[in-house]
Amino acid sequence: MYIRYEVADRIATITLDRPEVANAQNGELLDELDAAWTRAAEDAEVAVIVLRAEGKHFSSGHDLKAGKGWTDKITLEQIYGSESQRYLGYSLRWRNVPKPSIAAVQGRCIAGGLLLCWPCDLIVAAEDALFSDPVVMMGIGGVEYHGHTWELGARKAKEILFTGRPVTAEEARQVGMVNTVVPRAELDSHTRELAAHIATMPAFGLRQAKRAVNQTLDVQGFYAAIQSVFDSHQTGHGNALSVNGFPVLVHLDDMKAKMQ
Repeated sequence: MYIRYEVADRIATITLDRPEVANAQNGELLDELDAAWTRAAEDAEVAVIVLRAEGKHFSSGHDLKAGKGWTDKITLEQIYGSESQRYLGYSLRWRNVPKPSIAAVQGRCIAGGLLLCWPCDLIVAAEDALFSDPVVMMGIGGVEYHGHTWELGARKAKEILFTGRPVTAEEARQVGMVNTVVPRAELDSHTRELAAHIATMPAFGLRQAKRAVNQTLDVQGFYAAIQSVFDSHQTGHGNALSVNGFPVLVHLDDMKAKMQ
């Protein structure tokens, strides 16, 4: 319903296909997306996975409207269970798929959108791409998958969290979060060319190279930090529940309304 999947020339292309709401992520979209990643991972004919999005924006993040009915019913235990599966769990699983993956990002990539592109091995960004995590507005210290410090460096991570401002594609390239910045019209073709080149490499060599880099990050503390910050993230939800009810959506709703 929300995801398109196709394979050609040893490249699996997964497309977010909910452009009318800037590819906002409800539970169904995330479940379909996880199924597509699993399908690509298990297909022996697939060498490289490309994640892209239809429409003006890559993703406006989690679908906040889908959670409005929870306000007087949700518990922290339910939030923790859901987010540990669909947010942290899915992102870690996609990160650890043994095949190379490339995210092609255009327009806005907000909060939960980062949970889709950060697990990918490479990121190609259009010149108009803007990456942001404004959930401090909700009284929470960042999204569930804390790639911020690893992707941006400590000071830049603090800056975007403290201010809520977006990082431009060129800024992201300069700090190493993005591999390449291209004109919007060339995003798909450039990503496809990169994927096609990688697909010519020996599959086992690619698998081992990815494992080497990911394991090095894990030895440096990536996995332990991700788990620890996820628990810290849940204290933000606990505070929102005790003070305001959950979820606290007003500021982010206003921001997303301006995108459509």
